[in-house]
This record gives sequence, structure tokens and C-alpha cells, in this order.
Amino acid sequence: MAKATRTHAAQTRESIADFPRELTLPGGQQVKLRLMSPADKAHLLRFARSLPHDDLLFLRTDITEPATLDEWMANIKRGTTVTVIAEVDGQLVGYASLHTDNARWTRRVGEIRVLVASNLRGAGLGRRLAAEIFHLGQSRGLKKMAAMMTPDQTGARAAFEKLGFQVEALLQDWVVDRDGRPRDLLIMSHDLEGLTDQAAAHRH
Repeated sequence: MAKATRTHAAQTRESIADFPRELTLPGGQQVKLRLMSPADKAHLLRFARSLPHDDLLFLRTDITEPATLDEWMANIKRGTTVTVIAEVDGQLVGYASLHTDNARWTRRVGEIRVLVASNLRGAGLGRRLAAEIFHLGQSRGLKKMAAMMTPDQTGARAAFEKLGFQVEALLQDWVVDRDGRPRDLLIMSHDLEGLTDQAAAHRH
């Protein structure tokens, strides 16, 4: 077990060493990827408050609130959360975040959250960010990852399906939008064992 733990630790260090770096989207857009740090709180808050309301529905917490971001940054310090952010000309245009906890029964499971600015949707950035966070999750020894969204977020669903995610549950009237209307919640999951080749293909 100790040997396996050291191996995962080494893989995690190698994955973190991949950042920062530049990537070119299929349409030619240049994007910088780097790991989020607690110093990015204000950067993230501006981005969150620029998003359409529906984008925030499937998140477990309201990331437009500073107190929520304080907890997020604390989790980054603790190592239970890792976030890759995408920047164009110094402006945050998207992120992929991996959330885990130290509870024994969920230690090998992670929740992935991906959000991309409206003007870059359909450009392939969400898919690339998802692949990056998969790689980090796999390097940490996670066995399963899950993602949540509303069923009408067809772009997000398609991106996850391309990476091999499958629908695990559809929860009716599980979330409420800003107008008080009930909305369904779609949960997708992927077994990380066997994901290596597929995720690598989407990272390049």
C-alpha cells in the first residue's frame, strides 16, 4: 500500500508540473492553463458573477458568494480540491475543478465541475479542461468521477459523453432556478480505470 501511495504522489507531482502551459483551441484561440491558487479569489468571483444563472444551478454551492470561495480556497490549501483555470489575455474564461474529501468511504471518488465563459462555448475548451482534470484525478489514484448538470445543458453532456461518461441518475425537480421553478438534475459518472488512453487523446 505504501508503495502505491508513493507512486500516486509521484504521478500527482508530475501532473502538477505540467502547469502552467499554453494550448491552442481548434479555432486558433490561444489559452493559458494554470493551477488556481488562493490568490485567485477575486479573479474567480468576477468570472462567477459573469455567468448565466443556469450555469450555476448544478453546483452544490453558490460560487458568486465570497464566503463560498473562501471555503474553496481553504480546500485548495488542504489538498482536497484542485482547480485548473483557463485564461485569455489575463482574463479567466473557464475552469475545471476536482473536489474530493477525506471521508474513508468516498476517498477514491471525485466530483468534477467545469464552467466556460459563454463566448468560448463550442470552441473545445470545456472538453480540454475536462480532460486535464481527469488526468489529475487519475494521478491521485481516484477510481470514479462524477459530474452534475441540468438535462438542457446539452453541450456539457456531449463533452462528458465524448470522454466516456454515462448517465447514472436523473433526479426530477432536484434543483430550483432563480425564478423558483423546479429543474431536473442529471448525474453522469465514469470509472477512471481504463480512462488513460481516452483522456490522453483529448488532451492533445
